[in-house]
Amino acid sequence: MDIKRVGVVGAGQMGNGIAHVLALAGYEILLNDISAEALDGAVARIDKNIERQVSKGAVSAEDKAAAMARISTTLELPDLGQTDLVIEAATEREEVKHKIFATLLPHLADHTILTSNTSSISITRLAAATDRPERFMGFHFMNPVPVMQLVELIRGIATDQPTYDACLGVVERLNKTAASAEDFPAFIVNRILMPMINEAVYTLYEGVGSVSSIDQSLKLGANHPMGPLELADFIGLDTCLAIMNVLHDGLADTKYRPCPLLTKYVEAGWLGRKAKRGFYDYRGDVPVPTR
Repeated sequence: MDIKRVGVVGAGQMGNGIAHVLALAGYEILLNDISAEALDGAVARIDKNIERQVSKGAVSAEDKAAAMARISTTLELPDLGQTDLVIEAATEREEVKHKIFATLLPHLADHTILTSNTSSISITRLAAATDRPERFMGFHFMNPVPVMQLVELIRGIATDQPTYDACLGVVERLNKTAASAEDFPAFIVNRILMPMINEAVYTLYEGVGSVSSIDQSLKLGANHPMGPLELADFIGLDTCLAIMNVLHDGLADTKYRPCPLLTKYVEAGWLGRKAKRGFYDYRGDVPVPTR
């Protein structure tokens, strides 16, 4: 299938990153969100991030101008109906995704491939609620999208080969690497990563170490570029909790029980960088541990 126009649902951190790389690769992008402010902010961030690539010599000024010209925005989901590929990158809540797909379906062209950037939710279950389970799959980009090289491709039980091949072709055109994952809770990356983060929160919760000592230990002792609590703040503590709940519910194993301290931070609205507070306080010039 020749994919030319791509609809991206959600203009947050993941959605604007996906739109960024797709536009640079030559795709026409229609970016959707429920907020005009979010759309304006996303386009501004994309412009700023590509300009950073221009300053480093990774992208030419001409390529930047062409990429920005390929991005258009809309507040109306039905406008995405005539795209060749839709990538849903909304919040990690299954009921929200179902509502998005229900709104989209009456307007989609017959050939349109529908995908979700979900980091943990069952692709088979999402696909079963649509009219095109054969043309539905998981298309999981890593964060931050312009930097990270991996994309997880997840087939539902009904996903057909042409759909998989079309999405693989997009990954290859982006000069990224695809990993094919089975449709199990959290797939590959988050099946491994989130329990590590959750265990770091338990280590803090039990008083084994402070925020600083835990992060420093993993950075210097395991050569991780970011400590697990710093990484949790970057991802969003609400997203981490949502993924842990999917793992705990889907695999029925107590080793995936979310740490009560992670739940407490989310209940307090301390969601990490996006909320200016999480395991670190970001309201000053330098992040300060909150415990």
